[in-house]
Amino acid sequence: MNAQELRAKSADELRQELVNLKKESFNLRFQQATGQLENTAGIKAARRNAARVKTILNEKAAEAAGE
Repeated sequence: MNAQELRAKSADELRQELVNLKKESFNLRFQQATGQLENTAGIKAARRNAARVKTILNEKAAEAAGE
């Protein structure tokens, strides 16, 4: 998922994406705690994607406030 794809989405779609990423992050952490996680890089990717979505949401909010 890249920033261009995220910027094309609406704020509601981004919030839903953020919820999904947080769920994914939780599930990955749970798998790691139980020893079932094989690909530990997924945790980092989920965290970074969530941060990317938050950044785009903040950009959209600042843009709306500036208008």
